[in-house]
Amino acid sequence: MSTPSGFDELIHPSTRLSVVALLAATEWADFPFIRDSLSLSDSALSKQLHTLEEAGYLEIRKEGGGRKRRTKVRLTSRGRTAFEGHVAALRAIVEGAGPGAAPATAHEPAAATPADTRQRQDHAKAGR
Repeated sequence: MSTPSGFDELIHPSTRLSVVALLAATEWADFPFIRDSLSLSDSALSKQLHTLEEAGYLEIRKEGGGRKRRTKVRLTSRGRTAFEGHVAALRAIVEGAGPGAAPATAHEPAAATPADTRQRQDHAKAGR
């Protein structure tokens, strides 16, 4: 199976996907809100935000000074487009694996039907 169009390797790791999904639901989010919502340490979140910012997916603003300094984060239009494409690609993968998907090949056995399962159980009992 080939990787669907829109699948984004940068967003795909669960922590980054969680960050981007959270930001997709809002205009701006404060660093503590993101950190607490995702149960991340400051350093773990900072690393992920920096990676996403370098890719142009996030904008990070620091406001105020001293102890009152606040860090706010938002998805850029590029980040939103990447997230939406990635979600569409994940849906395509899931839909391709569901009922009615491509028939099984020699390397992928077909799913057992209830009749197949009963037949195997009967053979197993007879062999005892």
